[in-house]
Amino acid sequence: MARDVYSGKRERRADPLETIWLDALPEGAVPAFEAALQTVCRSVALFRDEATDTWRVEGVRPRGAGDDELSGALALAAAVSGIEVPRLDSAPVEAEGWLARTVAAFGEQEIGGDFLIRPTHLPARRVYGRTVLVLDAGIAFGSGEHASTRGCLIAFERVAKDRRTLRRVLDLGTGSGILAMAAAKRRRRPVLATDIEPWSVRVAEQNARMNGLGALVTARLADGWRERHVRSGRPYDLVFANILARPLCAMARHLSAGLAPGGTAILAGLLGTQARMVLAAHRRQGLRLERAVPVGAWTTLVIRKPR
Repeated sequence: MARDVYSGKRERRADPLETIWLDALPEGAVPAFEAALQTVCRSVALFRDEATDTWRVEGVRPRGAGDDELSGALALAAAVSGIEVPRLDSAPVEAEGWLARTVAAFGEQEIGGDFLIRPTHLPARRVYGRTVLVLDAGIAFGSGEHASTRGCLIAFERVAKDRRTLRRVLDLGTGSGILAMAAAKRRRRPVLATDIEPWSVRVAEQNARMNGLGALVTARLADGWRERHVRSGRPYDLVFANILARPLCAMARHLSAGLAPGGTAILAGLLGTQARMVLAAHRRQGLRLERAVPVGAWTTLVIRKPR
């Protein structure tokens, strides 16, 4: 079984928590149901059963929190995936035990040849030849453990080494701010980091300050390309969009309009089986595939706008 983990909000109190999960999901339905659980869960994990080639999506939330919201999100995920709403199972878990396990499981991660992710609970040590990003294990949505985040950082390595100018950089759906920080730290350029979740915006700001990047990373609440600061920052030389396959397809026209000639976009949050669909939507807007980065069942696409 393969496991990819998103860790959620740090808890200071031992609130009663529960684990909820959905079993036997087909691969194509995983992103939609992962997003559904993220509406109420502080942690979401994905497990693949190789024997049946199906997936389990599991989350941790405050016991009984957001039941109505979750029901609606699951119904929407089922409609998008073309399947019936699967059975939701649950079991209790204590908050302190969950956070302790999260911290214990989140060690230093070397990603690709350039990056090292260090949790705050480990002592700092001198590292040569890698860009070090420090993240809190308790607020590690986008900690680098998930294959889509890893794929983005690996894809960015080549972009970061390119001599082309990166004057304007945008990180759509920033989460922890990890991709925005990677770009700011490697190229020492300002980055606009946006998210639809107010908490993610606060976390991204905190992480940027903790990494000495508060002057370079600007985090804002924004829904895709609609927010005025996103529009006014166009055209962008580099855009990260680590979200989901269908929103990526829906935003292809806006991405093409927002990229500078010769600009690059790194698209992630999609399974390998969804890569062709996402690429087709962007090719229709005149964008070209530069490379694909597979990491496990997930794929990151690097696309370019012709000059």
